[in-house]
Amino acid sequence: MTQPVLPRKKPPFRADHVGSLLRPERVKTARLQFASGEITADQLRLVENAEITRIVEKQKEIGLMSVTDGEFRRAWWHFDFLENLDGVEGYDSESGIQFHQTQTKSHTVRVVDKLNFTNHPMIQHFKFLQSVTGGHTAKMTIPSPSMLHFRGEIDKRVYSDNDSFFHDLASTYKKAVRAFYDAGCRYLQLDDTSWAYFCSEEQREQIRARGLDPAELMNLYARTINEAVADRPEDLTITMHICRGNFRSTWIASGGYEPVAETLFTGLNIDGFFLEYDSDRAGGFEPLRFVNRKDLQIVLGLVTSKYGELENKDDIKRRIDEAARFVDLNQLCLSPQCGFASTEEGNLLTEDQQWAKLRHVVEIAEDVWK
Repeated sequence: MTQPVLPRKKPPFRADHVGSLLRPERVKTARLQFASGEITADQLRLVENAEITRIVEKQKEIGLMSVTDGEFRRAWWHFDFLENLDGVEGYDSESGIQFHQTQTKSHTVRVVDKLNFTNHPMIQHFKFLQSVTGGHTAKMTIPSPSMLHFRGEIDKRVYSDNDSFFHDLASTYKKAVRAFYDAGCRYLQLDDTSWAYFCSEEQREQIRARGLDPAELMNLYARTINEAVADRPEDLTITMHICRGNFRSTWIASGGYEPVAETLFTGLNIDGFFLEYDSDRAGGFEPLRFVNRKDLQIVLGLVTSKYGELENKDDIKRRIDEAARFVDLNQLCLSPQCGFASTEEGNLLTEDQQWAKLRHVVEIAEDVWK
């Protein structure tokens, strides 16, 4: 007998999204004005507040159960958070991150002192989001702890060995998790591109060229994440988003989840995964056979955020059926494969197309999980 499809009352929801949204021109202009000294930080914040309030209402209007602030106060999905950790600073590097056919702005982070989490501005960012969500679930998105090591530089005079660095990194994130919870957060997402890079032989070679062993790094990252989320409150949902790069509708890595599936699905103590699955670069659903926890949700990123054309609904439903061969349908959800603006530049589609994509996700989910 087929198991009945059940509604979900807690995150991740049947129709969900990764978090970042295209920055409206009003926000882009205000950020430029602030950078040039034409307006104050308070004036910039008022513009951001107004636009965040607007897009929260839009998310609710199209039927999403979880809402984000679109990451409107950030330039990057990861650096803005990381450089506000104690002991970390951002700086303009010699070159940006290389994507296929393009490169990001030149910026990165480095660890210059002992890590800690004390007076982080994103706690206040979350509190504002929470204040305008009404009865909807406010989701906070932050980079996984892995990203500080994967993208940052570490002063060896501060941390001479991996053990002390990863110990402090886990402790710092554990404090972050608690701080967001105390601020009212019940849905926290860790964004982590490193796992997709472990799936790519080309990227694994680049990791080895840095003098690092991919298998050892995977174990270090998994251990650190588990230490960071240990002892979290029972009513806090923590998910992880994994993708192969997203900048101006381009990408970095290719490769299916097979090399990391067992570590992710059986080794990480989190509640769900947002997985990129919008192209053949992500491989098939076979790695989902390692999902052996009944409480683990898999959010299939079958709808692309990289272009505006809407996918055929029946094609998406067929792919959900394919995934359900490996994971119970009640453990599956649907989302875009990534955010729409991992950096403030955004992907190559319009805001109207963005909302149409998200509405598409809601409508398909309503059909599948009736």
